[in-house]
Amino acid sequence: MANPVSLTLNTTTTMSSSSLRSTTTVASRLLFSSSSSRSTLSLSASSSSSSPCSISFVRSLASSPILSSSSSLNQKRFQVASVNRSFNSAAAVTKCTASDPDQLKSAREDIKELLNTKFCHPILVRLGWHDAGTYNKNIKEWPQRGGANASLRFEIELKHAANAGLVNALNLIKDIKEKYSGITYADLFQLASATAIEEAGGPKIPMKYGRVDASGPEDCPEEGRLPDAGPPSPANHLREVFYRMGLDDKDIVALSGAHTLGRSRPERSGWGKPETKYTKEGPGAPGGQSWTPEWLKFDNSYFKEIKEKRDEDLLVLPTDAAIFEDSSFKVYAEKYAADQDAFFKDYAEAHAKLSNLGAKFNPPEGIII
Repeated sequence: MANPVSLTLNTTTTMSSSSLRSTTTVASRLLFSSSSSRSTLSLSASSSSSSPCSISFVRSLASSPILSSSSSLNQKRFQVASVNRSFNSAAAVTKCTASDPDQLKSAREDIKELLNTKFCHPILVRLGWHDAGTYNKNIKEWPQRGGANASLRFEIELKHAANAGLVNALNLIKDIKEKYSGITYADLFQLASATAIEEAGGPKIPMKYGRVDASGPEDCPEEGRLPDAGPPSPANHLREVFYRMGLDDKDIVALSGAHTLGRSRPERSGWGKPETKYTKEGPGAPGGQSWTPEWLKFDNSYFKEIKEKRDEDLLVLPTDAAIFEDSSFKVYAEKYAADQDAFFKDYAEAHAKLSNLGAKFNPPEGIII
């Protein structure tokens, strides 16, 4: 796949539970990164606590200040390696081959509490998306085909440019995995992602569980199976990437709607303004440029704002503009701008479809909780 992308939604949030309920948070858009162009559109959100979360689709360039410092890069590598060793230590003791339904239900409650205290909805959404989004429908063998198999927990894949910052997501859920050893990593990643959407005020996701874990680093896909924020032909590029996963135009546009959340920081991604009237006071660390005025509220405002392009303080990436410029994409974009219920319905279906990509289930029919 040419020039994959990692979308990183980046926001730093410190809010009370009551303010979170009034401006529900979430994050999510699957996009990854290209090893050849060194660009990533990643979804990440950061909390003021010691465990950062992130929620912004950003593009990290090789010339970015974050990546140009060798000391900073070495520090990031050390963090990935140390957290990876810690996160996988439980697996060496108790390898789970099938998830327990009761433990899945209990873990979901713990994830809700985590979300209420850390406000890390975006990065947990991104974790599930980036694990599933490596799927290639043209490869039949599991786990070589990629997809939702938790290969992302291994250092070799965690260090892919598209996955920058996801070490923080592993940190956040490590205690939950250790507490519920009867859940596979693959299920935990997708459970956290879907729960984050729902708890942030998004639609109910029709999930199933029972995913089997990839067993080792040798099962990780090669780097570069994902999308780019500013390719020469945005619509064709989106189709190339998402069609390879078996998704269609409706899925592409519905998933794009997750940009209703979050902001992009130019010092981290190369995209957006340092601050706008919508982000200069936070919440959390101020700054960045958002796609919507209420960038912590999950609704259909992304489609309305992209359609109008009336506010220069709001971000529009080339891949965002494409959904109203391409005739096929535009049909869905217009529909979602006019009908939030239709957007929620199609988004829920697309998220569930994405979460199942490439997965091997035990039992084969999956588990509903």
